[in-house]
Amino acid sequence: MHRQFRKVTKTKSVFPNDIALEKMLYLATKNVVRKWTQRYRNWDIILNQLLIMYPERLREYIK
Repeated sequence: MHRQFRKVTKTKSVFPNDIALEKMLYLATKNVVRKWTQRYRNWDIILNQLLIMYPERLREYIK
């Protein structure tokens, strides 16, 4: 998250006021959160392997 904020604020070093900075950080947050909801590639295979290796640890999280 901090890396994304730094990336956004580094490209534009001067903001006319605090509200402009807040809006920029809000939009950056929306973009970061969108990336967090994407699935990892081959996650189904990884999850199946983890369930085989550690069934007791993952049982409460898998429904």
